[in-house]
Amino acid sequence: MPAIEMVPTVAPPTAVADVERFAQLLERYRRGELNEQAFRIVRLNNGIYGQRQGGESMMVRVKAPFGSLSADQLDCLGAVASEFSRGFGHLTTRQCVQFHFVELGRTPALLRVLAEAGLTTREACGDTVRNVTACPLAGACPLEVLDVSPWAEASFVHFLRHAYAQRLPRKFKIGFSGCGADCALALCQDVGVIAVSRPGPDGTLVRGFQVLVAGGLSANPRQAQPLEPLTPRELLLPTLEAVVRTFDHYGNRDNKLRARQKWLVGAMGIDELRDRVLRERDLLMASVTWVDGLPAVVRARGDEPTRSRGEVRVPGVTQDTATHPERRADHAGLSGFERWAAANVVLGAGDGTVSAYVWVPLGDVTAEQFRTLGALQRTLGAEVRLTNRQDLVFRRLAPGRLGALHQGLTAVGLGQPGAGLARDVVSCPGADTCNLAVTQSRGLAAAIGRALEEAGLAEAPGVRVNVSGCTNSCGQHHLADIGCFGVERRAHDQPAPGYQLLLGGSSRGMATKVLRLPARRTAQAVVQVVGRFVAEHGPNERFGDWLTRVGGVQSIATELQTLDHFPNPEEDSEFYVDLGEAAPYVVDVGPGECAGA
Repeated sequence: MPAIEMVPTVAPPTAVADVERFAQLLERYRRGELNEQAFRIVRLNNGIYGQRQGGESMMVRVKAPFGSLSADQLDCLGAVASEFSRGFGHLTTRQCVQFHFVELGRTPALLRVLAEAGLTTREACGDTVRNVTACPLAGACPLEVLDVSPWAEASFVHFLRHAYAQRLPRKFKIGFSGCGADCALALCQDVGVIAVSRPGPDGTLVRGFQVLVAGGLSANPRQAQPLEPLTPRELLLPTLEAVVRTFDHYGNRDNKLRARQKWLVGAMGIDELRDRVLRERDLLMASVTWVDGLPAVVRARGDEPTRSRGEVRVPGVTQDTATHPERRADHAGLSGFERWAAANVVLGAGDGTVSAYVWVPLGDVTAEQFRTLGALQRTLGAEVRLTNRQDLVFRRLAPGRLGALHQGLTAVGLGQPGAGLARDVVSCPGADTCNLAVTQSRGLAAAIGRALEEAGLAEAPGVRVNVSGCTNSCGQHHLADIGCFGVERRAHDQPAPGYQLLLGGSSRGMATKVLRLPARRTAQAVVQVVGRFVAEHGPNERFGDWLTRVGGVQSIATELQTLDHFPNPEEDSEFYVDLGEAAPYVVDVGPGECAGA
Protein backbone atom coordinates (compact mmCIF):
# COMPACT_ATOMS: atom_id res chain seq x y z
CA MET A 1 0.00 0.00 0.00
CA PRO A 2 1.22 3.54 -0.68
CA ALA A 3 1.98 5.90 2.15
CA ILE A 4 -0.78 8.29 3.14
CA GLU A 5 -0.33 11.64 1.42
CA MET A 6 1.08 14.56 3.32
CA VAL A 7 -2.00 16.56 4.29
CA PRO A 8 -1.47 20.33 4.09
CA THR A 9 -1.32 21.74 7.58
CA VAL A 10 -0.78 25.15 9.08
CA ALA A 11 2.44 25.36 11.07
CA PRO A 12 1.29 25.19 14.72
CA PRO A 13 3.40 28.15 15.97
CA THR A 14 1.98 30.41 13.25
CA ALA A 15 -1.55 29.14 13.73
CA VAL A 16 -1.31 29.63 17.50
CA ALA A 17 -0.04 33.18 16.94
CA ASP A 18 -3.13 33.85 14.80
CA VAL A 19 -5.36 32.56 17.58
CA GLU A 20 -3.69 34.57 20.32
CA ARG A 21 -3.91 37.75 18.29
CA PHE A 22 -7.62 37.12 17.70
CA ALA A 23 -8.14 36.44 21.42
CA GLN A 24 -6.48 39.75 22.28
CA LEU A 25 -8.63 41.65 19.78
CA LEU A 26 -11.75 39.96 21.13
CA GLU A 27 -10.85 41.20 24.61
CA ARG A 28 -10.29 44.72 23.27
CA TYR A 29 -13.71 44.54 21.63
CA ARG A 30 -15.28 43.42 24.90
CA ARG A 31 -13.70 46.42 26.67
CA GLY A 32 -15.08 48.81 24.05
CA GLU A 33 -11.65 49.61 22.59
CA LEU A 34 -12.53 48.16 19.20
CA ASN A 35 -15.67 49.25 17.35
CA GLU A 36 -18.21 46.84 15.89
CA GLN A 37 -17.18 47.31 12.26
CA ALA A 38 -13.46 46.83 12.93
CA PHE A 39 -14.05 43.71 15.00
CA ARG A 40 -16.44 42.33 12.41
CA ILE A 41 -13.62 42.41 9.84
CA VAL A 42 -11.25 40.74 12.30
CA ARG A 43 -13.85 38.10 13.10
CA LEU A 44 -14.61 37.31 9.45
CA ASN A 45 -10.94 37.12 8.47
CA ASN A 46 -10.61 34.49 11.19
CA GLY A 47 -13.47 32.43 9.78
CA ILE A 48 -16.11 33.40 12.35
CA TYR A 49 -19.46 34.37 10.88
CA GLY A 50 -22.55 35.80 12.56
CA GLN A 51 -25.76 33.77 12.45
CA ARG A 52 -29.33 34.97 11.97
CA GLN A 53 -29.94 34.19 15.65
CA GLY A 54 -27.78 37.23 16.45
CA GLY A 55 -26.00 37.97 19.71
CA GLU A 56 -23.14 35.63 20.60
CA SER A 57 -24.20 32.78 18.29
CA MET A 58 -21.53 32.18 15.63
CA MET A 59 -20.66 29.88 12.76
CA VAL A 60 -17.00 28.83 12.52
CA ARG A 61 -15.67 27.74 9.12
CA VAL A 62 -12.62 25.46 8.96
CA LYS A 63 -10.48 25.29 5.84
CA ALA A 64 -9.55 21.93 4.30
CA PRO A 65 -7.23 22.86 1.39
CA PHE A 66 -8.44 20.98 -1.72
CA GLY A 67 -10.59 18.98 0.74
CA SER A 68 -7.71 17.00 2.20
CA LEU A 69 -7.94 15.86 5.84
CA SER A 70 -5.82 13.52 7.98
CA ALA A 71 -7.13 11.01 10.51
CA ASP A 72 -5.98 13.24 13.38
CA GLN A 73 -7.78 16.19 11.83
CA LEU A 74 -10.99 14.17 11.49
CA ASP A 75 -10.68 13.29 15.19
CA CYS A 76 -10.20 16.98 15.95
CA LEU A 77 -13.34 17.91 14.00
CA GLY A 78 -15.28 15.33 16.00
CA ALA A 79 -14.05 16.89 19.23
CA VAL A 80 -15.06 20.37 18.03
CA ALA A 81 -18.53 19.11 17.06
CA SER A 82 -19.18 17.64 20.50
CA GLU A 83 -17.44 20.24 22.69
CA PHE A 84 -18.22 23.54 20.94
CA SER A 85 -21.13 23.04 18.53
CA ARG A 86 -24.41 21.11 18.38
CA GLY A 87 -22.94 17.64 17.95
CA PHE A 88 -22.28 17.76 14.21
CA GLY A 89 -20.43 19.72 11.55
CA HIS A 90 -21.57 20.68 8.05
CA LEU A 91 -19.54 19.94 4.91
CA THR A 92 -19.66 22.77 2.40
CA THR A 93 -19.57 23.12 -1.36
CA ARG A 94 -16.07 24.66 -1.01
CA GLN A 95 -14.60 21.63 0.77
CA CYS A 96 -14.70 23.30 4.19
CA VAL A 97 -16.33 22.25 7.47
CA GLN A 98 -18.70 24.59 9.31
CA PHE A 99 -19.75 24.46 12.96
CA HIS A 100 -22.84 26.40 14.01
CA PHE A 101 -24.11 27.80 17.30
CA VAL A 102 -20.63 28.39 18.72
CA GLU A 103 -20.54 31.00 21.49
CA LEU A 104 -18.31 33.93 20.54
CA GLY A 105 -16.52 33.81 23.87
CA ARG A 106 -15.48 30.20 23.23
CA THR A 107 -14.09 30.74 19.74
CA PRO A 108 -10.46 31.29 20.85
CA ALA A 109 -10.50 27.93 22.64
CA LEU A 110 -11.98 26.27 19.56
CA LEU A 111 -9.33 27.84 17.30
CA ARG A 112 -6.58 26.57 19.62
CA VAL A 113 -7.90 23.01 19.32
CA LEU A 114 -7.87 23.34 15.53
CA ALA A 115 -4.37 24.83 15.49
CA GLU A 116 -2.98 21.87 17.42
CA ALA A 117 -4.21 19.62 14.58
CA GLY A 118 -2.74 21.86 11.88
CA LEU A 119 -6.12 23.28 10.87
CA THR A 120 -7.03 26.92 10.39
CA THR A 121 -10.04 29.16 9.91
CA ARG A 122 -7.83 31.99 8.68
CA GLU A 123 -9.40 33.70 5.63
CA ALA A 124 -12.22 31.15 5.45
CA CYS A 125 -14.66 34.11 5.45
CA GLY A 126 -14.43 37.79 4.66
CA ASP A 127 -13.05 39.66 1.65
CA THR A 128 -10.14 37.28 1.27
CA VAL A 129 -8.77 34.48 -0.91
CA ARG A 130 -11.02 31.68 0.32
CA ASN A 131 -10.33 27.97 0.58
CA VAL A 132 -8.62 26.63 -2.55
CA THR A 133 -10.68 23.78 -3.97
CA ALA A 134 -9.82 20.91 -6.31
CA CYS A 135 -11.30 17.82 -7.89
CA PRO A 136 -11.56 15.27 -5.03
CA LEU A 137 -10.08 12.58 -7.30
CA ALA A 138 -7.01 14.63 -8.26
CA GLY A 139 -4.12 12.17 -8.22
CA ALA A 140 -6.45 9.19 -8.47
CA CYS A 141 -8.41 9.82 -11.68
CA PRO A 142 -7.54 8.03 -14.95
CA LEU A 143 -8.66 11.02 -17.02
CA GLU A 144 -6.38 13.66 -15.51
CA VAL A 145 -3.71 15.49 -17.48
CA LEU A 146 -1.84 16.53 -14.33
CA ASP A 147 -2.30 15.82 -10.64
CA VAL A 148 -3.45 19.26 -9.48
CA SER A 149 -3.23 18.38 -5.76
CA PRO A 150 0.26 19.87 -5.22
CA TRP A 151 -0.72 22.92 -7.26
CA ALA A 152 -3.78 23.50 -5.09
CA GLU A 153 -1.66 23.09 -1.98
CA ALA A 154 0.98 25.50 -3.32
CA SER A 155 -1.75 28.07 -3.98
CA PHE A 156 -3.19 27.61 -0.48
CA VAL A 157 0.23 28.13 1.08
CA HIS A 158 1.05 31.07 -1.17
CA PHE A 159 -2.08 33.08 -0.40
CA LEU A 160 -2.55 32.24 3.29
CA ARG A 161 -1.70 35.49 5.14
CA HIS A 162 -0.57 37.02 1.83
CA ALA A 163 -0.74 40.82 2.09
CA TYR A 164 -3.01 41.07 -0.96
CA ALA A 165 -5.35 38.36 0.31
CA GLN A 166 -6.53 40.17 3.45
CA ARG A 167 -8.69 43.14 2.34
CA LEU A 168 -9.84 42.57 -1.22
CA PRO A 169 -12.91 44.37 -2.62
CA ARG A 170 -14.83 41.12 -2.12
CA LYS A 171 -14.23 37.40 -1.60
CA PHE A 172 -12.06 35.57 -4.14
CA LYS A 173 -12.32 31.88 -5.07
CA ILE A 174 -9.83 29.56 -6.77
CA GLY A 175 -10.51 26.00 -7.97
CA PHE A 176 -8.40 23.33 -9.74
CA SER A 177 -9.48 20.56 -12.11
CA GLY A 178 -7.15 17.91 -13.49
CA CYS A 179 -8.94 17.44 -16.81
CA GLY A 180 -11.70 18.72 -19.05
CA ALA A 181 -14.41 16.99 -16.99
CA ASP A 182 -13.89 19.97 -14.64
CA CYS A 183 -15.06 18.38 -11.39
CA ALA A 184 -13.90 21.51 -9.51
CA LEU A 185 -16.30 23.73 -11.47
CA ALA A 186 -13.81 26.20 -12.94
CA LEU A 187 -16.75 27.80 -14.72
CA CYS A 188 -17.93 29.60 -11.58
CA GLN A 189 -14.60 30.55 -9.97
CA ASP A 190 -12.84 33.90 -9.79
CA VAL A 191 -9.92 31.84 -11.09
CA GLY A 192 -10.59 28.37 -12.44
CA VAL A 193 -7.55 26.27 -13.36
CA ILE A 194 -7.85 23.23 -15.64
CA ALA A 195 -4.89 21.01 -16.51
CA VAL A 196 -4.62 20.69 -20.31
CA SER A 197 -2.22 19.57 -23.01
CA ARG A 198 -1.63 21.65 -26.15
CA PRO A 199 0.54 21.12 -29.25
CA GLY A 200 3.93 22.77 -28.83
CA PRO A 201 6.03 24.49 -31.55
CA ASP A 202 7.56 21.15 -32.53
CA GLY A 203 4.21 19.36 -32.62
CA THR A 204 4.65 17.50 -29.34
CA LEU A 205 2.07 17.90 -26.58
CA VAL A 206 2.92 20.37 -23.84
CA ARG A 207 1.13 20.08 -20.51
CA GLY A 208 0.11 23.20 -18.67
CA PHE A 209 -3.03 24.99 -17.57
CA GLN A 210 -6.09 26.68 -18.99
CA VAL A 211 -6.72 29.59 -16.64
CA LEU A 212 -10.27 30.96 -16.57
CA VAL A 213 -11.07 34.27 -14.89
CA ALA A 214 -14.01 36.30 -13.60
CA GLY A 215 -16.60 33.59 -13.06
CA GLY A 216 -19.18 33.62 -10.28
CA LEU A 217 -22.69 32.63 -9.27
CA SER A 218 -25.03 34.54 -6.91
CA ALA A 219 -28.05 36.38 -8.31
CA ASN A 220 -26.13 37.41 -11.45
CA PRO A 221 -24.09 34.40 -12.58
CA ARG A 222 -21.29 34.82 -15.09
CA GLN A 223 -19.18 32.12 -16.71
CA ALA A 224 -15.42 32.41 -16.33
CA GLN A 225 -13.49 33.13 -19.53
CA PRO A 226 -10.03 32.02 -20.74
CA LEU A 227 -7.10 34.24 -19.87
CA GLU A 228 -4.67 32.89 -22.48
CA PRO A 229 -4.37 29.73 -24.66
CA LEU A 230 -1.93 27.96 -22.31
CA THR A 231 -0.36 29.03 -19.04
CA PRO A 232 3.02 27.29 -18.52
CA ARG A 233 3.41 25.37 -15.28
CA GLU A 234 6.24 27.63 -14.08
CA LEU A 235 4.03 30.71 -14.53
CA LEU A 236 0.89 29.44 -12.82
CA LEU A 237 1.42 30.92 -9.34
CA PRO A 238 2.56 34.31 -10.72
CA THR A 239 -0.56 34.26 -12.92
CA LEU A 240 -2.84 33.60 -9.95
CA GLU A 241 -1.20 36.39 -7.97
CA ALA A 242 -1.48 38.75 -10.93
CA VAL A 243 -5.24 38.10 -11.09
CA VAL A 244 -5.60 38.73 -7.35
CA ARG A 245 -3.57 41.97 -7.57
CA THR A 246 -5.57 43.19 -10.58
CA PHE A 247 -8.79 42.55 -8.70
CA ASP A 248 -7.42 44.44 -5.70
CA HIS A 249 -6.44 47.42 -7.88
CA TYR A 250 -9.62 47.74 -9.93
CA GLY A 251 -12.41 46.01 -8.01
CA ASN A 252 -15.36 48.07 -6.81
CA ARG A 253 -14.83 49.05 -3.16
CA ASP A 254 -17.87 51.34 -3.04
CA ASN A 255 -20.66 48.87 -3.80
CA LYS A 256 -20.50 45.33 -2.37
CA LEU A 257 -23.23 44.22 -4.75
CA ARG A 258 -20.92 45.00 -7.69
CA ALA A 259 -17.63 44.10 -6.05
CA ARG A 260 -16.90 40.53 -7.22
CA GLN A 261 -14.32 40.16 -9.97
CA LYS A 262 -17.02 39.13 -12.46
CA TRP A 263 -18.27 42.72 -12.52
CA LEU A 264 -14.92 43.91 -13.92
CA VAL A 265 -15.83 42.18 -17.19
CA GLY A 266 -18.89 44.41 -17.47
CA ALA A 267 -16.95 47.48 -16.43
CA MET A 268 -13.87 47.14 -18.68
CA GLY A 269 -14.49 44.16 -20.96
CA ILE A 270 -12.73 40.82 -20.94
CA ASP A 271 -9.96 41.94 -23.31
CA GLU A 272 -8.96 44.85 -21.10
CA LEU A 273 -9.09 42.63 -18.00
CA ARG A 274 -6.82 40.09 -19.72
CA ASP A 275 -4.34 42.80 -20.71
CA ARG A 276 -4.16 44.20 -17.19
CA VAL A 277 -3.62 40.77 -15.64
CA LEU A 278 -0.85 39.87 -18.08
CA ARG A 279 0.84 43.26 -17.61
CA GLU A 280 0.69 42.73 -13.85
CA ARG A 281 2.29 39.32 -14.26
CA ASP A 282 5.10 40.74 -16.41
CA LEU A 283 6.03 43.17 -13.62
CA LEU A 284 5.57 40.73 -10.76
CA MET A 285 9.14 39.42 -10.98
CA ALA A 286 10.25 42.47 -9.03
CA SER A 287 8.06 41.48 -6.07
CA VAL A 288 9.31 39.50 -3.06
CA THR A 289 6.31 37.19 -3.60
CA TRP A 290 7.50 36.08 -7.05
CA VAL A 291 7.72 32.28 -7.33
CA ASP A 292 10.65 31.44 -9.61
CA GLY A 293 9.92 28.21 -11.45
CA LEU A 294 7.87 25.39 -9.99
CA PRO A 295 6.60 25.77 -6.40
CA ALA A 296 8.50 23.77 -3.77
CA VAL A 297 5.65 21.36 -3.08
CA VAL A 298 5.33 20.55 -6.80
CA ARG A 299 9.08 19.92 -7.06
CA ALA A 300 8.95 17.70 -3.98
CA ARG A 301 5.90 15.59 -4.85
CA GLY A 302 5.59 15.89 -8.59
CA ASP A 303 2.40 16.36 -10.56
CA GLU A 304 2.45 13.36 -12.88
CA PRO A 305 -1.04 12.04 -13.60
CA THR A 306 -2.25 8.64 -12.46
CA ARG A 307 -1.89 5.85 -14.99
CA SER A 308 -4.03 2.73 -15.08
CA ARG A 309 -1.98 -0.45 -14.59
CA GLY A 310 -4.10 -3.41 -15.47
CA GLU A 311 -7.65 -4.29 -14.58
CA VAL A 312 -9.05 -3.78 -11.08
CA ARG A 313 -12.06 -5.93 -10.26
CA VAL A 314 -14.77 -4.80 -7.83
CA PRO A 315 -18.16 -6.57 -7.63
CA GLY A 316 -20.85 -4.54 -9.39
CA VAL A 317 -18.40 -2.04 -10.91
CA THR A 318 -17.36 -2.05 -14.56
CA GLN A 319 -14.48 -0.11 -16.05
CA ASP A 320 -16.66 1.89 -18.45
CA THR A 321 -18.96 3.21 -15.70
CA ALA A 322 -16.40 3.68 -12.95
CA THR A 323 -14.83 7.06 -13.67
CA HIS A 324 -17.60 9.41 -12.55
CA PRO A 325 -20.63 8.65 -10.35
CA GLU A 326 -23.16 10.08 -12.81
CA ARG A 327 -22.36 7.24 -15.23
CA ARG A 328 -23.34 4.43 -12.88
CA ALA A 329 -25.23 1.45 -14.27
CA ASP A 330 -28.54 0.00 -13.05
CA HIS A 331 -28.25 -1.42 -9.51
CA ALA A 332 -31.08 -3.95 -9.79
CA GLY A 333 -30.21 -7.44 -8.58
CA LEU A 334 -27.09 -6.43 -6.67
CA SER A 335 -26.43 -7.12 -2.99
CA GLY A 336 -26.20 -4.28 -0.48
CA PHE A 337 -22.41 -4.10 -0.75
CA GLU A 338 -22.51 -4.42 -4.54
CA ARG A 339 -25.08 -1.62 -4.80
CA TRP A 340 -22.87 0.59 -2.67
CA ALA A 341 -19.76 -0.31 -4.67
CA ALA A 342 -21.49 0.24 -8.02
CA ALA A 343 -22.64 3.69 -6.93
CA ASN A 344 -19.70 4.88 -4.87
CA VAL A 345 -16.48 3.17 -6.02
CA VAL A 346 -14.20 4.67 -8.65
CA LEU A 347 -11.54 2.60 -10.44
CA GLY A 348 -8.42 3.73 -12.17
CA ALA A 349 -5.69 4.72 -9.71
CA GLY A 350 -2.30 4.03 -11.27
CA ASP A 351 -1.09 1.72 -8.54
CA GLY A 352 -4.13 -0.57 -8.60
CA THR A 353 -5.98 1.13 -5.76
CA VAL A 354 -9.54 2.41 -5.86
CA SER A 355 -11.49 5.33 -4.42
CA ALA A 356 -14.84 5.13 -2.62
CA TYR A 357 -17.24 8.03 -2.15
CA VAL A 358 -19.15 8.37 1.12
CA TRP A 359 -22.62 9.89 0.83
CA VAL A 360 -23.29 12.35 3.67
CA PRO A 361 -26.99 13.33 3.81
CA LEU A 362 -27.33 17.14 3.85
CA GLY A 363 -23.57 17.31 4.40
CA ASP A 364 -23.99 16.80 8.17
CA VAL A 365 -21.34 14.71 9.99
CA THR A 366 -21.82 13.87 13.67
CA ALA A 367 -19.02 13.79 16.22
CA GLU A 368 -19.19 9.99 16.28
CA GLN A 369 -19.04 9.83 12.48
CA PHE A 370 -15.99 12.13 12.36
CA ARG A 371 -14.18 9.85 14.82
CA THR A 372 -15.20 6.72 12.91
CA LEU A 373 -13.98 8.22 9.63
CA GLY A 374 -10.65 9.01 11.26
CA ALA A 375 -10.34 5.47 12.64
CA LEU A 376 -11.16 3.96 9.24
CA GLN A 377 -8.60 6.18 7.55
CA ARG A 378 -5.90 4.94 9.92
CA THR A 379 -6.90 1.29 9.72
CA LEU A 380 -7.20 1.20 5.94
CA GLY A 381 -4.19 3.38 5.16
CA ALA A 382 -6.29 5.67 2.99
CA GLU A 383 -6.48 9.32 2.06
CA VAL A 384 -9.65 11.31 2.73
CA ARG A 385 -10.86 14.34 0.83
CA LEU A 386 -14.06 16.36 1.03
CA THR A 387 -16.00 16.91 -2.19
CA ASN A 388 -17.83 19.96 -3.52
CA ARG A 389 -21.11 18.03 -3.19
CA GLN A 390 -20.89 17.90 0.60
CA ASP A 391 -19.67 14.28 0.57
CA LEU A 392 -16.22 12.80 1.10
CA VAL A 393 -14.08 10.18 -0.60
CA PHE A 394 -11.64 7.54 0.64
CA ARG A 395 -8.78 7.30 -1.85
CA ARG A 396 -5.91 4.92 -2.59
CA LEU A 397 -7.67 1.90 -1.11
CA ALA A 398 -6.74 -1.69 -1.88
CA PRO A 399 -9.85 -3.24 -3.47
CA GLY A 400 -9.83 -5.94 -0.80
CA ARG A 401 -10.39 -3.33 1.91
CA LEU A 402 -13.67 -2.06 0.47
CA GLY A 403 -15.71 -4.54 2.51
CA ALA A 404 -14.17 -3.31 5.76
CA LEU A 405 -14.78 0.31 4.73
CA HIS A 406 -18.42 -0.37 3.88
CA GLN A 407 -18.95 -2.25 7.14
CA GLY A 408 -17.44 0.59 9.17
CA LEU A 409 -19.46 3.23 7.35
CA THR A 410 -22.69 1.27 7.71
CA ALA A 411 -22.18 1.08 11.48
CA VAL A 412 -22.49 4.88 11.69
CA GLY A 413 -25.17 5.40 9.05
CA LEU A 414 -22.91 6.35 6.14
CA GLY A 415 -22.95 3.12 4.15
CA GLN A 416 -25.79 3.82 1.70
CA PRO A 417 -25.27 4.22 -2.05
CA GLY A 418 -25.67 7.87 -2.83
CA ALA A 419 -22.74 9.80 -4.29
CA GLY A 420 -23.76 10.99 -7.72
CA LEU A 421 -27.25 9.50 -7.44
CA ALA A 422 -30.50 11.44 -7.22
CA ARG A 423 -30.65 11.19 -3.41
CA ASP A 424 -27.36 13.11 -3.16
CA VAL A 425 -29.14 16.46 -2.74
CA VAL A 426 -26.91 19.47 -2.02
CA SER A 427 -28.22 22.26 0.23
CA CYS A 428 -26.87 25.44 1.78
CA PRO A 429 -27.70 26.02 5.51
CA GLY A 430 -30.60 28.27 4.50
CA ALA A 431 -32.83 30.03 7.03
CA ASP A 432 -31.68 27.61 9.72
CA THR A 433 -28.72 29.92 10.38
CA CYS A 434 -28.12 32.30 7.44
CA ASN A 435 -29.20 35.95 7.59
CA LEU A 436 -29.75 36.17 3.83
CA ALA A 437 -31.94 33.10 3.34
CA VAL A 438 -35.66 33.47 2.74
CA THR A 439 -36.48 29.75 2.98
CA GLN A 440 -35.43 26.63 4.87
CA SER A 441 -33.45 25.03 2.07
CA ARG A 442 -32.42 22.12 4.28
CA GLY A 443 -36.10 21.36 4.85
CA LEU A 444 -36.73 21.21 1.11
CA ALA A 445 -33.62 19.08 0.50
CA ALA A 446 -34.80 16.58 3.10
CA ALA A 447 -38.30 16.59 1.59
CA ILE A 448 -36.88 15.93 -1.89
CA GLY A 449 -34.85 13.04 -0.52
CA ARG A 450 -37.91 11.49 1.13
CA ALA A 451 -40.05 11.96 -1.99
CA LEU A 452 -37.42 10.32 -4.20
CA GLU A 453 -37.18 7.38 -1.80
CA GLU A 454 -40.97 6.93 -1.80
CA ALA A 455 -41.07 7.08 -5.61
CA GLY A 456 -38.29 4.50 -5.97
CA LEU A 457 -36.08 7.08 -7.70
CA ALA A 458 -33.47 7.79 -5.02
CA GLU A 459 -30.82 5.68 -6.73
CA ALA A 460 -31.44 7.09 -10.20
CA PRO A 461 -28.05 7.92 -11.75
CA GLY A 462 -27.16 10.93 -13.84
CA VAL A 463 -29.24 13.63 -12.16
CA ARG A 464 -28.02 16.10 -9.54
CA VAL A 465 -30.27 18.27 -7.38
CA ASN A 466 -29.06 21.43 -5.61
CA VAL A 467 -31.01 23.76 -3.30
CA SER A 468 -30.26 27.30 -2.07
CA GLY A 469 -32.29 29.33 0.43
CA CYS A 470 -31.99 32.53 -1.63
CA THR A 471 -30.67 33.82 -4.95
CA ASN A 472 -27.03 33.83 -3.81
CA SER A 473 -26.45 30.26 -5.00
CA CYS A 474 -24.43 29.01 -2.04
CA GLY A 475 -26.06 25.66 -2.82
CA GLN A 476 -24.81 26.10 -6.42
CA HIS A 477 -28.29 25.71 -7.91
CA HIS A 478 -27.08 27.24 -11.19
CA LEU A 479 -24.80 24.24 -11.82
CA ALA A 480 -27.29 21.45 -11.07
CA ASP A 481 -29.37 19.34 -13.42
CA ILE A 482 -32.28 20.39 -11.19
CA GLY A 483 -31.75 23.54 -9.12
CA CYS A 484 -34.01 25.39 -6.68
CA PHE A 485 -33.60 28.68 -4.84
CA GLY A 486 -35.88 30.15 -2.21
CA VAL A 487 -38.25 33.02 -2.98
CA GLU A 488 -41.05 34.76 -1.12
CA ARG A 489 -44.46 34.16 -2.67
CA ARG A 490 -47.75 35.85 -1.86
CA ALA A 491 -51.12 34.10 -2.07
CA HIS A 492 -54.49 35.07 -0.68
CA ASP A 493 -52.85 38.21 0.79
CA GLN A 494 -50.40 36.14 2.86
CA PRO A 495 -46.66 35.53 2.51
CA ALA A 496 -45.77 31.95 1.60
CA PRO A 497 -42.50 30.07 1.03
CA GLY A 498 -41.68 29.22 -2.56
CA TYR A 499 -38.88 28.13 -4.88
CA GLN A 500 -37.68 29.04 -8.33
CA LEU A 501 -37.01 25.85 -10.29
CA LEU A 502 -34.09 25.74 -12.75
CA LEU A 503 -33.02 22.97 -15.12
CA GLY A 504 -30.02 21.97 -17.21
CA GLY A 505 -27.00 23.28 -15.28
CA SER A 506 -23.61 21.55 -15.37
CA SER A 507 -19.90 22.26 -15.14
CA ARG A 508 -20.19 23.55 -18.71
CA GLY A 509 -23.14 25.93 -18.43
CA MET A 510 -25.68 27.60 -16.18
CA ALA A 511 -29.19 26.26 -15.53
CA THR A 512 -32.24 27.98 -17.02
CA LYS A 513 -35.19 29.19 -14.96
CA VAL A 514 -38.38 27.17 -15.43
CA LEU A 515 -41.12 28.41 -13.09
CA ARG A 516 -41.86 29.28 -9.46
CA LEU A 517 -43.57 26.79 -7.19
CA PRO A 518 -44.96 26.62 -3.65
CA ALA A 519 -42.37 25.12 -1.29
CA ARG A 520 -44.82 22.33 -0.45
CA ARG A 521 -45.03 21.24 -4.09
CA THR A 522 -41.38 21.64 -5.12
CA ALA A 523 -40.36 18.13 -4.07
CA GLN A 524 -43.25 16.75 -6.12
CA ALA A 525 -42.00 18.70 -9.13
CA VAL A 526 -38.47 17.33 -8.70
CA VAL A 527 -39.80 13.76 -8.50
CA GLN A 528 -41.86 14.34 -11.64
CA VAL A 529 -38.83 15.59 -13.59
CA VAL A 530 -36.52 12.82 -12.32
CA GLY A 531 -39.15 10.19 -13.09
CA ARG A 532 -39.55 11.43 -16.65
CA PHE A 533 -35.77 11.56 -17.17
CA VAL A 534 -35.35 7.99 -15.89
CA ALA A 535 -38.12 6.74 -18.17
CA GLU A 536 -36.99 8.57 -21.31
CA HIS A 537 -33.22 9.05 -21.36
CA GLY A 538 -31.12 6.95 -23.70
CA PRO A 539 -27.97 4.97 -22.86
CA ASN A 540 -25.31 7.34 -21.46
CA GLU A 541 -27.52 10.33 -22.36
CA ARG A 542 -26.85 13.20 -19.99
CA PHE A 543 -29.63 15.20 -18.37
CA GLY A 544 -28.91 18.32 -20.41
CA ASP A 545 -28.95 16.42 -23.69
CA TRP A 546 -32.22 14.73 -22.74
CA LEU A 547 -33.71 18.09 -21.76
CA THR A 548 -32.87 19.54 -25.17
CA ARG A 549 -34.26 16.50 -26.97
CA VAL A 550 -37.66 16.64 -25.23
CA GLY A 551 -38.25 20.31 -25.97
CA GLY A 552 -36.20 22.20 -23.40
CA VAL A 553 -37.33 23.95 -20.24
CA GLN A 554 -40.54 25.24 -21.81
CA SER A 555 -41.78 21.69 -22.26
CA ILE A 556 -41.13 20.92 -18.61
CA ALA A 557 -42.64 24.23 -17.47
CA THR A 558 -45.89 23.44 -19.27
CA GLU A 559 -46.02 20.01 -17.65
CA LEU A 560 -45.46 21.41 -14.14
CA GLN A 561 -47.69 24.47 -14.41
CA THR A 562 -50.56 22.85 -12.51
CA LEU A 563 -48.34 22.58 -9.41
CA ASP A 564 -48.07 26.38 -9.12
CA HIS A 565 -51.18 26.76 -7.00
CA PHE A 566 -51.69 27.87 -3.40
CA PRO A 567 -54.87 26.67 -1.70
CA ASN A 568 -56.81 29.01 0.54
CA PRO A 569 -55.16 29.15 4.01
CA GLU A 570 -58.36 27.80 5.57
CA GLU A 571 -58.20 24.78 3.26
CA ASP A 572 -54.53 23.94 3.86
CA SER A 573 -52.49 26.12 6.20
CA GLU A 574 -49.30 24.04 5.65
CA PHE A 575 -48.64 25.91 2.39
CA TYR A 576 -48.02 29.01 4.52
CA VAL A 577 -45.50 27.29 6.83
CA ASP A 578 -41.96 26.67 5.62
CA LEU A 579 -40.62 23.14 5.43
CA GLY A 580 -39.03 22.22 8.74
CA GLU A 581 -40.79 25.03 10.60
CA ALA A 582 -43.91 25.13 12.81
CA ALA A 583 -44.87 28.83 12.80
CA PRO A 584 -46.45 30.73 9.87
CA TYR A 585 -43.96 31.84 7.23
CA VAL A 586 -42.39 35.27 7.64
CA VAL A 587 -39.47 36.63 5.66
CA ASP A 588 -36.75 37.57 8.15
CA VAL A 589 -33.68 38.73 6.23
CA GLY A 590 -30.83 40.46 8.03
CA PRO A 591 -27.52 41.99 6.94
CA GLY A 592 -25.25 39.46 5.26
CA GLU A 593 -21.62 38.96 6.21
CA CYS A 594 -20.17 36.38 3.84
CA ALA A 595 -22.21 33.87 1.90
CA GLY A 596 -21.11 30.25 2.05
CA ALA A 597 -22.69 26.84 1.80
